[in-house]
Amino acid sequence: MESVNFGGDNPQPRFGHTICVIAPNKIALFGGAVGDTGRYVITGDVYIGDMTSKKWKRIEASGSVPTNRAAHQALAIELNQMIIFGGAVGGGGLADDNLYVFELRDDTGTWVTVPVIGTTPGRRYGHTMVLIKPHLIVFGGNTGQEPVNDVWSFNLEKSPYSWQKLECSSEQPSVRVYHSAALCTTGSANGMMVAFGGRTNDQGALNDTWGLRKHRDGRWDWVRAPYRNQTEQPLQRYQHSTLFLGTLMMVIGGRSNNVGETLPFEIYDTETSDWYKFQAIQRFRHSSWLIDQFLYLHGGFDSDQPNIPTEGILRLNLNTRFAQTPQLLRQMNTLKTDQSFTQSFNPRPPTNQTQTQDQFRRTNQQQALAKNQNNNQQVRVSSATNKNIRLANQAIVAMTYGPEEDITNQVKKVPIDKLQDEHKKLGAGFQDPNSQNKSQFLDQLCQPFVQNLLIPKDYQSIPPNSNLLTGIRKEMIIKLCDEVQRVLDKEPIVLRLRRPIKIYGNLNGQFLDLMRFFDHFKAPYDNLYNGDIDSQDYLFLGDYVDRGTRSLEIVLLLFTLKLKYADQIHLLRGHHEDAKINKIFGFADECFLKFAEDIMDPNSIYQRINRVFQYLPLAAVIEDKILCVHGGIGQTMRTVDEIELIQRPLEIVHDPKTYQQKIALELLWSDPCLSEDELENQPNPERDIFQNRQIMRFGTNRVSKFLQENNLNIIIRSHEPTQEGFERQNNNVITVFSCPDYGANSQNNKGSMLTISKRGDIIPKVILPANSTSESRWMDLEEAIQRKKGFAKYVVIDNDELQWRKRQFTPLRSKKSQSQKQFA
Repeated sequence: MESVNFGGDNPQPRFGHTICVIAPNKIALFGGAVGDTGRYVITGDVYIGDMTSKKWKRIEASGSVPTNRAAHQALAIELNQMIIFGGAVGGGGLADDNLYVFELRDDTGTWVTVPVIGTTPGRRYGHTMVLIKPHLIVFGGNTGQEPVNDVWSFNLEKSPYSWQKLECSSEQPSVRVYHSAALCTTGSANGMMVAFGGRTNDQGALNDTWGLRKHRDGRWDWVRAPYRNQTEQPLQRYQHSTLFLGTLMMVIGGRSNNVGETLPFEIYDTETSDWYKFQAIQRFRHSSWLIDQFLYLHGGFDSDQPNIPTEGILRLNLNTRFAQTPQLLRQMNTLKTDQSFTQSFNPRPPTNQTQTQDQFRRTNQQQALAKNQNNNQQVRVSSATNKNIRLANQAIVAMTYGPEEDITNQVKKVPIDKLQDEHKKLGAGFQDPNSQNKSQFLDQLCQPFVQNLLIPKDYQSIPPNSNLLTGIRKEMIIKLCDEVQRVLDKEPIVLRLRRPIKIYGNLNGQFLDLMRFFDHFKAPYDNLYNGDIDSQDYLFLGDYVDRGTRSLEIVLLLFTLKLKYADQIHLLRGHHEDAKINKIFGFADECFLKFAEDIMDPNSIYQRINRVFQYLPLAAVIEDKILCVHGGIGQTMRTVDEIELIQRPLEIVHDPKTYQQKIALELLWSDPCLSEDELENQPNPERDIFQNRQIMRFGTNRVSKFLQENNLNIIIRSHEPTQEGFERQNNNVITVFSCPDYGANSQNNKGSMLTISKRGDIIPKVILPANSTSESRWMDLEEAIQRKKGFAKYVVIDNDELQWRKRQFTPLRSKKSQSQKQFA
């Protein structure tokens, strides 16, 4: 590590202080103790450090100034604002349990006390505090009597402001003090507070890692982080610090129960569960922060001089430190190509709705006004002083039928858009057995499909060409289709979705590749470390069937997931979700071969699944800025709203006569031009298999105009294989294709899916073609007719369809300059 010399009002050497990044290249230091451990003074100083000019400036702050303290917690909540809580004041005393917000304005600072009602976490020191917006999370510490392991949440956006003690039903970490915690903002642990180490009530150091995450139903749960290699565990430590760099948790400094023990700089990869060890950084009770690829440390004690606090700032170039570790260096390189790299460590400017300190100040004023008028029966609060009005997306509903009745289990949250239906449930002693029975029925219906098909950890042990549908009967599949169709029928044809979200492109019957994706990048089920359905939505862009040999497995799994997680799993329609197409390209053959059914029978599995396909949505819009479709925008559609005029059930007309038929066809079949230089729409004869001259490639001008007129930023689509599994064209069209080695080793392309983080970063996740096995991955469409005696009786193929079966696989999109860059 190298020293970084600062000028200006250099703070005295100290320990137990805090430093947080409150603006790009600007840090705020607060409090701490100065002097040696035998004779120290607790401070309440505020210093602002400019990382560009390398100067400190001591700030004289006004307002409700907090008492001096150390071993407290502070973090940035908005641009130029930080919040502090807890700490020790010396002599065995503890700081008060108020929350204080500091704001820097033109080299002057002001403090505001956050108005809080109700119970608080109480006084404590050596705790952690993390912001999972909009919630401040305080965990553990020492109350002055003993270490604790309680967790408290404080909603910064919900007035009146109050603390809530979180009751987690899962296994919980043990009591601890002087531990660390940090927020992971990407990958499968996105949105999770990850806590490490600390000292327990018997003074023993700890080395366990825990994650705390909020479920979408409002529950909070702990989960213990797995360690892949049980022989390479992290060292026990306390009074250290942790920071996140992408998916990597860096454990910095600290000390153990062994006097003089040197503790390595350790890295935990939340994606792989691996630990990495590097040369020690000998600091404890210090402060640390990240800017770009540099790790900075200030103050604390050096292990060689454990009684005298250090001065100055140390800097470590992580590129240099990770140079011999390719796994970590790749993570660094990925982050560097992301334009939002530094934003992950620097707070964003507040919007008009999040002027946090001003809001607290107004609330204080309102409470003072109410107190002065407490003799009045009513207190009027002027709407002019309360401009930050927020509309909640849920209402609290309770039902009771007598003054003595316990309503504990009768209180629930109801989405605003479903509130109007609550009156239907009122009545004397209302019970809803139908709802309970329905839920049990759906669980029982889904269970065999989940057990047979959601196997991301077991797929490698499946014998080639084995039957995965053992025990799944035709009537179970028909019932699954009935239930999924009811869910889809209630959805709009244009979905409005949120981040974070994962987006999958074409799957084309490659079930084992889908399991590989789920294995490498987590799967949509409840287990917090193997699954991420509580923190991610999933969007599939269509083409689930045809060409591949396991289309049924994919369709049945996705239908099951849609039924289990209707609000998190989203299925769009692709051009192969069309009976006229999938009769030709393999899905009909597969249904016959696996269930020996007449595919022309309207009660067949094949026909029933195709009727469900007619209810699939055609498009999705993410956060009002990203349009997702299977194919593209074609040449006809002017606005996204026009899609909503299309009626379902929808049969695709390949020689369209109406405006809506034309739009639907183009959404499923059109492609962008192959070159960014092609400005105008071009004919697309390769796609026009029925020779109707309806299919076009849309040009750069068409894309720009459509996005501008619809106030969109990006189009994400699939429909065409790409060499790298994804392609970015002109910064506003992204193609993602999730089927590697498309076409039986003829193309050797990679497969990819996209993750869009809560912050809006778009990151591709890639898998390589699988190793060769004896698994038959692709249908032989020409040979299929003669393969089984009596086959033609059930899959009648006319001469035109036979010729279409001979068509080659869709070729790779031509690789253009700069098309395969990492996303910015």
